[in-house]
Amino acid sequence: MLRAVAPGQLRRAASLLRFQSTLVIAEHANDSLAPITLNTITAAKRLGGDVSCLVAGTKCDKVAQDLCKVEGVTKVLVAQHDAYKGLLPEELTPLILATQKQFNYTHICAGASAFGKNLLPRVAAKLDVAPISDIIAIKSPDTFVRTIYAGNALCTVKCDEKVKVFSVRGTSFEAAATSGGSASSENASSTSPVGISEWLEQKLTKSDRPELTGAKVVVSGGRGLKSGENFKLLYDLADELHAAVGASRAAVDAGYVPNDMQVGQTGKIVAPRSCSCSHSPTPGSQSLVVAGCSTEKIQVGGKVCKGLLKLGERF
Repeated sequence: MLRAVAPGQLRRAASLLRFQSTLVIAEHANDSLAPITLNTITAAKRLGGDVSCLVAGTKCDKVAQDLCKVEGVTKVLVAQHDAYKGLLPEELTPLILATQKQFNYTHICAGASAFGKNLLPRVAAKLDVAPISDIIAIKSPDTFVRTIYAGNALCTVKCDEKVKVFSVRGTSFEAAATSGGSASSENASSTSPVGISEWLEQKLTKSDRPELTGAKVVVSGGRGLKSGENFKLLYDLADELHAAVGASRAAVDAGYVPNDMQVGQTGKIVAPRSCSCSHSPTPGSQSLVVAGCSTEKIQVGGKVCKGLLKLGERF
């Protein structure tokens, strides 16, 4: 079906594409880049125009060097100061505003992680624009798609703000290639520390399993497991599948596992590409449920089969 488009609309679309420039706020741990930043760069590339990355922190030279090699990145801006330790939004926001003003970026984005969700609303408020959260697709430089009603419906959002501020759902975009790029690196304009908050410490739970929000396979347990001790059965299965382990809200509320394992509407958003296995995610259910994505096949065999049988025998 063909539809006539007014010449003015075509000129406006061409103008949007011509003058696009996007600032990606890099999430990192000083010595390593968070994987969701690579997904965010892919989303930024779809807007057209130049893609710059802002790296703020302490002793983050390695991250800046790695970003220079990422395909699609044209410039890496580096800001190092003790005030940026912990990537506190109160300290990063003035830096982002100054960088946007200096280079006149039309878009500012970050991954829809705890970092991005904590930072971007403050940036948008200071710019006096409405942010768009958790986008899953980009139709044009001013039109985005995000989920609503707990993921049961898709909403297409047209944004007329002078600066578009949005967070990116990492699982909806492929990670940008970490080689093939040749971006330039320069120091970002420094800003005075705000000093209204202070980074004290961070306690991390180390695991050899994939991080929930980016895992291709997720094994999730529910209240039917009856205790935190029984979650060890899921850990064995997850190790065979090279999967991350999640939990339902009921299991978290019951104290079986910590809340950082919760998946779903009130927890972490996951989008496994192979399959998601869970035991009794629904109250009262006593069966093993295996739910996978429609585009993938679920294959069970060998050690994985033994893991499933062991779990079934226990209950």
